[in-house]
Amino acid sequence: MFDLGLPELLVIGVVALIVVGPKDLPVLFRSVGRFVGKAKGMAREFSSAMNQAADQAGVKDVTDTIKGATDGLNKVSNPLKAASDAFADSANEVKRSMSYEPGAETTRLSKERAEAAEKIRQKSAEMAQARLDKEAAEKAAAESSDAGASDSGTAPKKDDA
Repeated sequence: MFDLGLPELLVIGVVALIVVGPKDLPVLFRSVGRFVGKAKGMAREFSSAMNQAADQAGVKDVTDTIKGATDGLNKVSNPLKAASDAFADSANEVKRSMSYEPGAETTRLSKERAEAAEKIRQKSAEMAQARLDKEAAEKAAAESSDAGASDSGTAPKKDDA
């Protein structure tokens, strides 16, 4: 735009250093940066407003219509171009049909992994419950055998005499 190269920028930097001074130079550059950022933002906003106004006015529809009409004329007047366009369209269709859709494969794999994780959770819960039931049964059996042993230990013994 301004066609400023490195030598020009160095001259501007040295002049700014002399005029402004080394203490205030960072503040100046910060202010210039903010100004340039605001200018770019305003230009971007202006451009998007113009594009939006053109879309609302129907300019895009008119250009598409004109382009479609000229494409039709080109195909009629140039059969070689029409044939190459048809070939390019069919090649693009083949590419599109053979293209890899990463979203579909990823979704399928994530569903399979979620199902596998749920099966693992269910099996872990079943095994934990079975272990708890087994421990409870062993504890009950141990308590009943301890109770039986203590009952036989308190019973009076018969003398052999």
